[in-house]
Amino acid sequence: MDFEMGKTYDELEIGMSASFTKTITETDVYLFAGISGDFNPMHVNEEFAKLTPFGTRIAHGALPQCLIAPVLGMKLPGLGTVALEINTRFRAPTHFGDTITASAEVKEKLEDKRWVRMTLSWTNQKGEKVAEGEALVMPPPKLG
Repeated sequence: MDFEMGKTYDELEIGMSASFTKTITETDVYLFAGISGDFNPMHVNEEFAKLTPFGTRIAHGALPQCLIAPVLGMKLPGLGTVALEINTRFRAPTHFGDTITASAEVKEKLEDKRWVRMTLSWTNQKGEKVAEGEALVMPPPKLG
């Protein structure tokens, strides 16, 4: 098999960025509930959700948060990257049918350990920021 490894520490530059976009469906929310074991009625029961400040069901916060995984692990830095830490602050709910774009940008290169700090953001189709955060990653090593 032939894999194209992601960018190494030396290949990464401050300001490089990548993103991944996905529409969050009702099916996604129910599958996520099954995978995570989180059946909070705020996510899966419309009648209960009507009683909440959101007035309707919303996706689990971790569901759109997970969309950063294909960015870090497959795009930037890419294959071979190890996520060491991800911090996320949720700013707005993700509703069923929202299209979320998860983005990462190289913010800082830490020479001592050859790790990279990245700024993260998640926005919906209206351009509203639903979450923001930071990741610390170990880019793939140079092979050969």
